[in-house]
Amino acid sequence: MMLARVTVAAAICALVLGAGAVAQPTTEADMTNKAHKTDWMANGSFGLMVHYLIGPAGETPEQRAAEFNRIVNGFDVDAFIAQFESTGADWLIFTIGQNTGYWAGPNRYLDPLVPGRTSDRDLVLEIAVRVKALGKRFIAYLPSEVSWHGDEIKKAFEWDPADQSRFQRNYQEFIRQYALKLGRLCDGWWFDGCYDWDEFNSKLYDFPAWNAAAKAGNPDALVAYNDGSFCIGKIAPVTPLEDYLSGEVHFLVDGRIALAHGDNVPEYMPDARFVDGVQWHALIPVDSTFEGGAPHSYSDAELFQWVEDCKSVGGAVTINLPIGQDGKVPEASVEQMIRLGRFLAEE
Repeated sequence: MMLARVTVAAAICALVLGAGAVAQPTTEADMTNKAHKTDWMANGSFGLMVHYLIGPAGETPEQRAAEFNRIVNGFDVDAFIAQFESTGADWLIFTIGQNTGYWAGPNRYLDPLVPGRTSDRDLVLEIAVRVKALGKRFIAYLPSEVSWHGDEIKKAFEWDPADQSRFQRNYQEFIRQYALKLGRLCDGWWFDGCYDWDEFNSKLYDFPAWNAAAKAGNPDALVAYNDGSFCIGKIAPVTPLEDYLSGEVHFLVDGRIALAHGDNVPEYMPDARFVDGVQWHALIPVDSTFEGGAPHSYSDAELFQWVEDCKSVGGAVTINLPIGQDGKVPEASVEQMIRLGRFLAEE
């Protein structure tokens, strides 16, 4: 998504890979009939995502840091959690940060290197605590690269298009620090920007090490990697080590997902719960957009039927909604999600 990389202990990496090798069922029937780590996602109602992204104004780093903290301190967690709970959604994907170069919670790797780029308030941790108190699931969002973040951040992570091995180790430690802090509060990760591009080709990713970092605080956390391929009709995992498809899609046409603008673009609809052993999942913007322009909004009939169709074969759906700097989602968007939750509960 265009709104949209410390060494990890070898034992953790071996645990992740070993667990995957032992637990992976061998056939579609086995995966469907036996307990699976993504059961909570497949059996849940739906998820919500918000892109809480702040690019603070200011002439100096100190001014921008102060403005960033002022905005984050104004986030109304009580109101946000009340809205989330009212919808009946079973999980939340929340952005720690994206391409602004600012993150909504302290990080032990980055803070000594570039002070003022993470908020003093640990907003992500606060939200994760509140979501889990409701008996719901929390998924953290981060990009997997820093190409848009400016020279200061690139230097801190040793971003080098000629050799990204140091960047990967450093960024994995950055992820690991968040994962350790969140611990069992974090049920999953959604990593963006795993594209095949000149500065960091996804074929160069050390996915076992990325997984180990993400699962350092919770070995049961689910992981998804987004390489943007859904938008060109490639419906397949980025790596067999991911747990669920990132599923980034852009809009519905006649109650079906269109992957991108234009004619003859394949639709992204499930005919089974798993794709090459990975949980089918779609992330779609409602009253918002991933590509700019007018927000995508839908009638209850069109949206609800599509969600039901996806869920009928074991697919999972997350809906992205807009959010203000104060942490509040537009009431009309929340009201439609409340109706969706009630519709699914009655089915």
